[in-house]
Amino acid sequence: MFEHTHKQFDAELESVRSRFLQMGGLVEAQITSAIDGLANGDMELLDRVIAREAEVNRHETELDEAIGRILALRQPAAVDLRMMITLTKMITDMERAGDEAEKIARMAKMIHEAGRRHMPPVELWHMAGYVTTMMRQMLDAFARIDAQVAAQVVRQDKSVDVEWQAAIRHLITYMIEDPRTISRSIELLFIAKALERIGDHAKNMSEQIVYLIKGKDVRHTGVDNVERQAASEE
Repeated sequence: MFEHTHKQFDAELESVRSRFLQMGGLVEAQITSAIDGLANGDMELLDRVIAREAEVNRHETELDEAIGRILALRQPAAVDLRMMITLTKMITDMERAGDEAEKIARMAKMIHEAGRRHMPPVELWHMAGYVTTMMRQMLDAFARIDAQVAAQVVRQDKSVDVEWQAAIRHLITYMIEDPRTISRSIELLFIAKALERIGDHAKNMSEQIVYLIKGKDVRHTGVDNVERQAASEE
């Protein structure tokens, strides 16, 4: 009887892990599609990003319900409980990353509907490249239970922050020099901020992965400490 229950619990836990990775794959695709739509003006693609946000929300709700059932019925202990706590927090960050992808798609639509008139020559592609890489590596770290890859993602968030600050400076300069660029600049600022927030969510989830593997809460402790904990043999 105990063995049967144990196998059932393992299956339920693996199902939740798998469904989270599916949700992550969807959000990663949303981010990539939103950025592609911004670059090429594919309005159908941008509309799909906006429409599929409901699917991301459904994943969040169903995963929360599944985790609630496991906690109530199985009363997991030790590392399994840590997995449940970690997933609960990561699901929230993942849903919010999906929200930011939707914002990028909405702003990209506004830019292209205006015919890209008075666009300031500010490129966000480096920043977009950083955050898509961070999301992909974070999901890989979770799938492979790899604390050191998770720590690399935390480190990369510093590069996203540098790009965000540079975007603010450049866009403010263009708005001052040519007021005709104000509308497009504000839309690009919203996009840059959304990318910066996605980087934050990827970092948050990576810190949770380190906690899952090492049992150490590394939030707010600095990148160097995250890397030390991830590399430790404990």
